[in-house]
Amino acid sequence: MGEGFSHIDEHGDARMVDVGGKSDTRRVARAGCSVRLAPATLALLRDKALPKGDALAAAKIAGILAAKQTAHLIPLCHPLALSFVDVTFEVDEAQSAIHVTAEARTTGPTGVEMEALSAASVAALCIYDMCKAVQKDVVIDNLRLLFKSGGKSGVFRREE
Repeated sequence: MGEGFSHIDEHGDARMVDVGGKSDTRRVARAGCSVRLAPATLALLRDKALPKGDALAAAKIAGILAAKQTAHLIPLCHPLALSFVDVTFEVDEAQSAIHVTAEARTTGPTGVEMEALSAASVAALCIYDMCKAVQKDVVIDNLRLLFKSGGKSGVFRREE
């Protein structure tokens, strides 16, 4: 039953993959998403004038915390010793959006894609939470892996 599926055992049950035999390599992953806001909301965010305060400062911390909690959120992820996590933001006035980019790094036997994706998505959710008092129809979209390196599969770079 589990043949060909790394996360399913011979009985068809979910399992965590044993990465104990894999070599430690330097792992890096970047993920991104966008938060689409009304121009008036974007102006409040940019000017740090939202009722809840500085949305980007809160979102940065939320994203970093999310990366560190990924194994608690995604059932079959391994807990990783992260060596670096950062979340950055681009305020895009033309598209009335915040573009979120998260990066995670470790040296170990498994990758950090899920940690980068968790960081980006939770940072975006935090921006939503900070803006919802003034705008209910905020849209979070385009969550995706941008880059990964390390491990057997090598380098992946999304063509945008």
